[in-house]
Amino acid sequence: MLITLKNILKMAESKDMAIAAFNVTSLEGVLAVIEAAEDEDTPVILQFANAAHSKYISLEDIGRVMVAFADRSKVPVCVHLDHGNNFDEIKRALDLGFTSIMYDGSELSLKQNIANTKYAKILADEYGASIEAELGSMGTEGENENILGAYTDPEVARVFVNETGIDALAASFGTVHGIYKSRPNLDFDIISGIRKLCGIPVVMHGGSGISDSDFKKCIDCGVRKINYYTYAAKYAGDAIKDMIKDKNGNIYSHDILVEIRRNMVKTYKETIRVFKNTQK
Repeated sequence: MLITLKNILKMAESKDMAIAAFNVTSLEGVLAVIEAAEDEDTPVILQFANAAHSKYISLEDIGRVMVAFADRSKVPVCVHLDHGNNFDEIKRALDLGFTSIMYDGSELSLKQNIANTKYAKILADEYGASIEAELGSMGTEGENENILGAYTDPEVARVFVNETGIDALAASFGTVHGIYKSRPNLDFDIISGIRKLCGIPVVMHGGSGISDSDFKKCIDCGVRKINYYTYAAKYAGDAIKDMIKDKNGNIYSHDILVEIRRNMVKTYKETIRVFKNTQK
């Protein structure tokens, strides 16, 4: 069942949990997310980061698959464009049936980020879709240096949210995208401050590599959407390496795809359970 980001986050809010947002780059990834969500009877977000993953598959090809499987799912599924950084890309996703988009103007000035995000919201509103935006900088894969200067200021976030009318805010409070070089130092006060001043769900990017206890602290402070991809892809890759070691003789591509899906389902189910935040 297709659902918007705004509505799926209302479900998260009512249960003091976070919705898992899994990036996908293949049919196997889509199937794994849907299977895990249905097995756990939990809403989920299917998302595609075109800026990062278009080298693997086009937005048009994977987008149609995402929307089709989300529509027939037994649980609510939001189909979301992750890190959209131009209006053409956002329009293409909305035309495909995405129920939510993210506009990422985090590298722009505050004034330009606000202006662009407001226009992105107009586009989303035309399709009845939701919008997430970003303020602050999460950094990129392999980085875990001190980026305090790029952390989201809750007071600035209040201005940003009031001006743009977004449904969720991706904030910087100590996470990075990709593999962590050392244990992340999370600033939970930023999350609490944003929730207090802005009153909208906070989104965690760079969710792979965070401890279960830190996930739960973030959720308790007001995080309602957590992006998770890198470690799921890494664990599936590790499983293929083990599979090759264990096999005597030929390795077939279809066996590899089945193993990838099986391993991802396992990872996604474990992740969904953590994000449910039921063990206080």
